[in-house]
Amino acid sequence: MWDYVKLIVLGVIVVFAAIAANFARDLAYLVHAIIIFLTAAGLFLWQIRRVGEPAPVHNPNEYMDGVVRAGVIATAFWGVIGFAAGVFIAAQLTWPQLNFDWAQGYLNFGRLRPLHTSAVIFAFGGNALIATAFYVVQRTSAARLWGGNLAWFVFWGYQLFIVMAATGYVLGSTQGNEYAEPEWLTDLWLTIVWVAFLLVFMGTIINRREPHIYVANWFYMAFIVTVAMLHIVNNVSIPVSVFGSKSVPLWSGVQSAMIQWWYGHNAVGFFLTAGFLGMMYYFIPKQAERPVYSYKLSIVHFWALIFLYIWAGPHHLHYTALPDWAQTLGMTFSIMLWMPSWGGMINGLMTLSGAWDKLRTDPVIRMMVVAVGFYGMATFEGPMMSIKTVNALSHYTDWTVGHVHSGALGWNGMITFGALYYLVPKLWQREGLYSLRLVSWHFWLATLGIVLYAASMWVTGIMEGLMWREVDAQGFLVNSFADTVAAKFPMYVVRTLGGLMFLLGAIIMCYNLWKTVTSTAERKPATAAVAAE
Repeated sequence: MWDYVKLIVLGVIVVFAAIAANFARDLAYLVHAIIIFLTAAGLFLWQIRRVGEPAPVHNPNEYMDGVVRAGVIATAFWGVIGFAAGVFIAAQLTWPQLNFDWAQGYLNFGRLRPLHTSAVIFAFGGNALIATAFYVVQRTSAARLWGGNLAWFVFWGYQLFIVMAATGYVLGSTQGNEYAEPEWLTDLWLTIVWVAFLLVFMGTIINRREPHIYVANWFYMAFIVTVAMLHIVNNVSIPVSVFGSKSVPLWSGVQSAMIQWWYGHNAVGFFLTAGFLGMMYYFIPKQAERPVYSYKLSIVHFWALIFLYIWAGPHHLHYTALPDWAQTLGMTFSIMLWMPSWGGMINGLMTLSGAWDKLRTDPVIRMMVVAVGFYGMATFEGPMMSIKTVNALSHYTDWTVGHVHSGALGWNGMITFGALYYLVPKLWQREGLYSLRLVSWHFWLATLGIVLYAASMWVTGIMEGLMWREVDAQGFLVNSFADTVAAKFPMYVVRTLGGLMFLLGAIIMCYNLWKTVTSTAERKPATAAVAAE
């Protein structure tokens, strides 16, 4: 019966997508309608071939690792795409002639910048979070993923969202806000996929065989629930037409700014922090073969972090039309965030107590430890930059860019790389990684690349802020905006070089992981008989 229900749903989607493509009012909507039509038509034909076939019987004692393997591949793939886009737009800022005239604006910085941001955060980081969440929740619950093939819907639905968002950015179709959010149809699809993700994760937790819910799952849970709330509130809008990508936002004026930065800072707080802390609390103890340093501290870390982070967004709106009390509130909670953040950093680092010698012999744990170090540095720098007097110098300069990338590449990137190096031998039942030497090469290229990137942006950002506020004896500004742009050129070259090194390290990782799967000896598969795996 369910086979026929699926056929009817897919058939309806095919028909509506065809109608939408026929009446499309703009190019982006037309492209998205065609993508949906081709996807639904392909699934319709695939489902027809499966009608009447007996449903596969799964052993409840076997983990559902196929979707995790797919997530690992997608993470590595989108990572290289996102990093390459970042290197290219960094080069465009250095050498503006790379904004090609022949591309009719489609490959200009203004359109590729949100493409790069979303590719790294949502494609690379999102796939990493989905894959590791599915892996960790099964191992710590001793239960197979709930919902049967619903996990596969989450994976493929998320890839469809990525493609729709990317094509929308290139074609210039966004909601036009600070984060250049995708148009309403893409947002609606992501909402459906994200609810399915929540159902799979929570269903697995409910069906767990272990009475205790491990702390990593609390962080994953907070990440999934809060991101759903942020996405819906920030992106709620009224479409101008069912057959067009344009929409009218519900929020306007200073309320819109407040909502956008409530979303923006908590996307950092829950997507890029809470979710990746779930990774830290599982993969560092596993790689170090040591228990978490303090389980009580991890609980305090969790509750303090999720309570404080949600209030910190207004610090992005200092010296704006936002009421002064709201700006001060955001600054106060940002400073308070330093304490639980460093509590989590200390917990991660001290997990290596009794195993510090592994830093000399295991480049994977070295990568994870450096990630936690960057987490600590970024969560000190962020509260410091939220102070109004510091913010008066740093805001709107490249200092902010350096801060963001030291956190995103150093914390999110490095902990994800460590997780991938841990996962691939486990998921493909291999004895170990193909080459630890290549892991070391990746580690040093990535680390030095981040240092070059962040240091160049700190230097140019502070210089930029000082040049903007420099006045002569009569009180007139000394430097024009063009003067600051010219002065930044050497640091922009260094930033491009740092990004290129980071990209090269990721390519080396992909080669190493591919050789691990294809050229190393096999081991026995895992089961869900125990939760300790």
